[in-house]
Amino acid sequence: MPHDHSDHPHALLPSDPALRVKALETILTRKGLIEPAALDEIIDTYQNKIGPQNGARVVAKAWSDPAFKAALLADADPVLADLGYYGRQGEHMVVVENTPAQHNMVVCTLCSCYPWPLLGIPPGWYKSDAYRARAVREPRRVLADFGVTLPADTAVRVWDSTAEVRYLVLPMRPDDSEGFDEDALAALVSRDSMIGTALASPPQSSSEASV
Repeated sequence: MPHDHSDHPHALLPSDPALRVKALETILTRKGLIEPAALDEIIDTYQNKIGPQNGARVVAKAWSDPAFKAALLADADPVLADLGYYGRQGEHMVVVENTPAQHNMVVCTLCSCYPWPLLGIPPGWYKSDAYRARAVREPRRVLADFGVTLPADTAVRVWDSTAEVRYLVLPMRPDDSEGFDEDALAALVSRDSMIGTALASPPQSSSEASV
C-alpha cells in the first residue's frame, strides 16, 4: 500500500508511461480532439501555478505569522481566497493543526476529494482502495508504511474529505528552523505532510523535500 512501493494498484504503470502518453497525445491531436497549445497551458498551470507549492507557502506563512495562523485555523476560506487559492476542488477548506498531542491525516473514503488549488492533482495512492480503507481502520499502520512512527501518547485523527469539505493538514514546524524566512520554511513542507502521511522535513534534509 505505501506510496513508493510497487505492489499497490496505482503503481502498476506501463514500462514507459511517458512514451505511451505522448503516443496518445499524438493520436488525439491528429483526430482534432485536443489542441496542443491548450494542453501545454493546462500542464503548465498544474506544474507551476497549481500544486503543493501553494500549500507549502500557506504552511510557511502560518509558521511565521501567528495572526495569520489563527485566522487560517478559525476560517480558512477567506484567508485562502485573499491569497488567490480558491476555485474548483478548493471550496470549503478546513485546516487542521498537528500538535504533539494530535496528528491529523486526511482521506476521502468515497472517492478522491482533494484540495487541488493547494496541493495540485491527487497522487495515485490517495485514490487507491487500500489507502481509503486502511486509513480509517488502521491509521497508525498506514503511517508506518509511509515511514512515520508517532509517540504512543500522540492521538491520530483521520478526517474524511468530501465534496462539501476538504482538509489541509498544518504540520508541526521542525526544530532548528528558527530564523528561516518563508521561502526556506516552504522548502521543508512536502505534499504528503499536508495530507498527514509525512512530517515536515528537518532543515538538514530540506533538499530532499518535494513540494
